[in-house]
Amino acid sequence: MGQMVLNKDSNEIKRFIEAMKGISKILDTNSLIYRPILDGNRYVTEQELSKALKITKRTLIEYRMNGKLPYYKIGGKILYKEQDIIEILERNKVLAFE
Repeated sequence: MGQMVLNKDSNEIKRFIEAMKGISKILDTNSLIYRPILDGNRYVTEQELSKALKITKRTLIEYRMNGKLPYYKIGGKILYKEQDIIEILERNKVLAFE
């Protein structure tokens, strides 16, 4: 019973490398959308929120200054709690006419 030597040209190694490339691609994709949770809450930046709501940063500033959007300021950075934004959207939902 002889032992088989694996090298880069072995089918097993090729399959392993392809599987690792697939896993790496999945991890790269997920890392772009991952936001860590802080005390059970997710926070988004002005850029992320303006992109998600499809409004300008200037509009966000107006909403903040008019008291329409709660926010957190740490140093010079503005953050919005994701759950606050979801609640505001739900409160302002307009139902379709029946």
